[in-house]
Amino acid sequence: MPRIQRALLSVTDKTGIVDFGRCLAEFSVELISTGGTAKLLREAGVSVRDVSEVTGFPEMLDGRVKTMDPRISGGILAVRSNADHLSALDEHDIPLIDMVVVNLYAFEKVASRADASFDDKIENIDIGGPTMIRAAAKNFRDVAVVTNPADYNDIGNELVNNEGEISTATCWRLAQGAFVLTAAYDQAISSTLARLDPEDGDSDTEVDGLPANLSVAAPRKQTLRYGENPHQQAALYATSDAGVAGARQLHGKELSYNNLVDLDAAWNLIWEFENPAAAIIKHTNPCGCAEQESLAEAYRRALACDPVSAFGSVIAFNREVDGATAAAVAELFVEAVVAPSFATDAREILTQKKNLRLLEIGTTPPGLVLKSISGGYLAQTEDGAGEQPGELRTVTERAPTEPEMASLRFAWKVVKHVKSNAIIYAGEGQTVGVGAGQMSRVDSARIGAMKAVLSLEGTVVGSDAFFPFPDGVEEVAKNGATAVIQPGGSRRDEEVIAAANQLGLAMVFTGVRHFRH
Repeated sequence: MPRIQRALLSVTDKTGIVDFGRCLAEFSVELISTGGTAKLLREAGVSVRDVSEVTGFPEMLDGRVKTMDPRISGGILAVRSNADHLSALDEHDIPLIDMVVVNLYAFEKVASRADASFDDKIENIDIGGPTMIRAAAKNFRDVAVVTNPADYNDIGNELVNNEGEISTATCWRLAQGAFVLTAAYDQAISSTLARLDPEDGDSDTEVDGLPANLSVAAPRKQTLRYGENPHQQAALYATSDAGVAGARQLHGKELSYNNLVDLDAAWNLIWEFENPAAAIIKHTNPCGCAEQESLAEAYRRALACDPVSAFGSVIAFNREVDGATAAAVAELFVEAVVAPSFATDAREILTQKKNLRLLEIGTTPPGLVLKSISGGYLAQTEDGAGEQPGELRTVTERAPTEPEMASLRFAWKVVKHVKSNAIIYAGEGQTVGVGAGQMSRVDSARIGAMKAVLSLEGTVVGSDAFFPFPDGVEEVAKNGATAVIQPGGSRRDEEVIAAANQLGLAMVFTGVRHFRH
């Protein structure tokens, strides 16, 4: 690619733009700029030419029209090897533009504000920016398009090493990133506008919270060693810097496909709890979970549920991991640990295990839950339905005692994250037995009891869906349970309630089902 002689700079995010402008100026690059960017550069002593000098027109319509002019687009789109293109530029006195440094109006940031009006959102739809970016990216063999301030330093170094030139390989990489940016930008606009009514900007016109058209734009963040099995290829694609996909890995070997799936299950479960809690996950199911007064005690009780299955698991905590908790975790072979943060002494302990993956996660943004099927995708809203104290309905002659009710609420939070059909035996803020993923709910009850290491006597049971027959409650009562929480709604509810009464069980209905497939 020829030497960079002229660059157009027009950025919303002005991070690093002054230093980058100075870098370009050192190579005698003529800078053309707009509004606030030009003002900032001038104030910093960087020589810059206004776009209006090139176009012959001032910025107008409250800034809606700045760069949409043949004297700008022509200078970007002209193919340098095409004599007719260059002749046309000469005829109309249009200067070549060799670099476009542009980022876009912060539409998503504005649209996410609670006080943003309909007109605020519309005005923050960038028009000229995407046009210049796409034009430069299309003409990548002759024009470098720079959309990310994080690239300024590398581009500056390349200019130094190549005497003011940018390689075609770099321009191609930048062009690919530019099209990813504009695709994501258009997706953000289309998904936001799909929910709005121009007559009432605060209205949500989605049907049941679901968009009329589903667009997924996620750049590849990481190529994984393989997928669920070694013969499958896999990669991680991230839609944001939050959640498991945006986690910051502090230590350990590369994450695997299965690690990420399990970590996501663990992270979703652990944030059900307000008090210190630990969740131990194996193949997306909890093999132990507890909520206690301290994190170390929560981990100890979670592990006590099924210490054999916990070998090779992933563990999630909802608090900063302290030294005492880390010391306990270090005694077990664990694939990965995820938490909001790790204390210094905890990191010192856990990083002694060379392969143990440590991850910090800030927040997980709400959004649609997607699953691929052959030929398409399924989308649903998150399973955010829980229960409030007043929403539980006791349906048996005996009401739960206070300790039983506390355990029932705990069991209900955990069973939501167990593959269906799911049965949880729990007591005193910890899981005691987990029956997951069975075709028969009675089998889930039997397996949960079979897997139990601790005593089941006096435990409570959580069921993710209703008991279709009395045999389910008969099974859990036989295993030592004294109370049950379930959605209710079976055609045979009366028979199930009668069986519970005969067995002396307390039973509450939630009215909410938590299937997980």
